[in-house]
Amino acid sequence: MIISLVLMGKSGIHWLCFPFLRLTGSFRRWPPSRRTLIIGIICVIYVFFVVSEFGYSQQNQDRRTDKDKYRHTRGLYNLESNGALPDSVPTRSNVVYITLKTKRLKPANIRGTIRPKVRRKVRRNITASSAFTQNKLSTLEQDAGQIRNFEPNTSWRETRDVDYKSLDLIHNPHIDEQTDSHFSSIRIYSHRAPPWLSSQDVKAMRFLADAKVLRIKEVSHGDSPSLLIFQGEGGDSVTDQKLTERKDVCRGKCGIINSPVDNTEVFAFHLDRVLGLNRTLPAVSRKFNILHDGLPCPVVSWDASFYPEGLAAGSSTVRLTWGEYQSSLKQRCWIKNISPKPDSGCSTVHHYEWSKLALFDFLLQIHSRLDQSCCGFRPRLEDSCVEFGHHTECVDHNSIPLANIVHRSHDPRHLVFTNNKGFFDRNEDNLDFRILEGIRELPEQAVSILRSRKLREKLLQSLFLDQTYWESQGGRQGIDKLIDVIERRVRVLLTYINAHGIKVVTMNA
Repeated sequence: MIISLVLMGKSGIHWLCFPFLRLTGSFRRWPPSRRTLIIGIICVIYVFFVVSEFGYSQQNQDRRTDKDKYRHTRGLYNLESNGALPDSVPTRSNVVYITLKTKRLKPANIRGTIRPKVRRKVRRNITASSAFTQNKLSTLEQDAGQIRNFEPNTSWRETRDVDYKSLDLIHNPHIDEQTDSHFSSIRIYSHRAPPWLSSQDVKAMRFLADAKVLRIKEVSHGDSPSLLIFQGEGGDSVTDQKLTERKDVCRGKCGIINSPVDNTEVFAFHLDRVLGLNRTLPAVSRKFNILHDGLPCPVVSWDASFYPEGLAAGSSTVRLTWGEYQSSLKQRCWIKNISPKPDSGCSTVHHYEWSKLALFDFLLQIHSRLDQSCCGFRPRLEDSCVEFGHHTECVDHNSIPLANIVHRSHDPRHLVFTNNKGFFDRNEDNLDFRILEGIRELPEQAVSILRSRKLREKLLQSLFLDQTYWESQGGRQGIDKLIDVIERRVRVLLTYINAHGIKVVTMNA
């Protein structure tokens, strides 16, 4: 019985192996080309299954990794919002609020501090200023260049002094009563502002954006464009209080209201701080119901130190022609605090200040300072240099004067960049390279930021603080378009630096 089972088992095994043995025998008798083809097909099939299996496992692993990252990010986000962030975790100001999608989730502590509804105040019947309210400041609604001309050679004088509280302006409490509602359009959600903004910058921004307006003045100086100055409530002026009282223009903290078309002032302020130049005055965007149909207007800090001898004498302006400016660049005036010779032709401005000004003006294409006659690019018919006939002066370009070269009365070595009207609609094939002519050094700190490719991130963090400006430019999408223009000019500038052998040096003066 057992022997028969063994014999049956052997025969069964032989029966099962017989097809395989027959196949291998016939395979040996096949020609080499046919055997190679069959082996290749088998290898391809094997590789296909191995790759498919590996890709499927890798996809599952990536999904698990993404879930872990998401879980870790949400945990860190909530940890930051609760103020319990350990020292070992690096923090970056405000990055989370500008890198998320449009439908973003704020931390729990912010959701719990939603601004309460403001009770609408009862509108008062005003009789004393009813005529003024009806025309809605018709003379103030016009742009600075459209305000009526005054007699030449007259001193600064106040042509409007309006008690802002007496006007019927409470159409939108969110705009005109921000101080009463305890809501600020300068939004800083993290525990500190970005490091390139000083505490004085933040205070000035909050004042310009949120201070209750007491009065608005229109002042004029000769044939210069009129200025709209508002006086705000709260705090002492950053400048000398006695100085401002003597000039009788601002009896406290004030701001200059510009036209809505000059919104580049706000972008210029943040770009200046991000690059570490620190040469512009704080500027924010703010809405006034009685001005410019409620459109956002750039508001710049008023600084009385520009007028050391009174408003009638004008500002502390450096007067140079293009030829004298180029000569001073070759002299390298005030380098290493060495006083230049009397006949050197040097001005009071330090040599490094021109490098900072050229870098800043090139990125924003501000030609009104170094190239007010538009000699370095193809101007349009609507440009002021063509409208007023200055473009014809380019034949004798050495005699063209520089404009708007301003410094503080107590600091003649350093410039202050004012009237920063830039242009974002100028293509790369029509940039004004005349601004860079004669420049042989550029500030190392600013150039390092341009080379690090972190300019967009820093500008987004900084501009996000000004909610009114952010929303007026179309939010993140509109701000990105502006930064796109600056980044293209940065690439052009870096190419120019390499091509002309411009040195990048530390400028602490």
